[in-house]
Amino acid sequence: MSAIEQASAVPAWAALAVSFLLVVGASLTLIGTIGFVRLSTFYERIHAPTLGTSWGTGGIVMASMIFFTVLATRLVVHEILIGIFVTVTTPVTLMLLARATLHRDRAEGNPDVPAEAPITEDAAEGRPAAGE
Repeated sequence: MSAIEQASAVPAWAALAVSFLLVVGASLTLIGTIGFVRLSTFYERIHAPTLGTSWGTGGIVMASMIFFTVLATRLVVHEILIGIFVTVTTPVTLMLLARATLHRDRAEGNPDVPAEAPITEDAAEGRPAAGE
């Protein structure tokens, strides 16, 4: 018998917790998607889906852990790996996309992008500049 066929055996408290976490996770992902569509510049657009993906995945992963832990009557935690991978890769991807776009915009001379920070003498020698 599959897990879906056994879903009727889930206690009410677990069904409520799973439902709540699924709705929260899906809502956060939807908010990130709406932010992606509605915001005007690329730099604004990449922030909303990143947060929606991280927190939305977290809610769905927690719901999955509760559901399958209750069904299997043992602790099911391998979904934590999914959460870790999403949490690690999403911000890295955000930074890479933002830096590549910033480099391209500076090379094209886009006036809306701030200029590069000047290199100070201390930074050129490998020492932290004042205030860092």
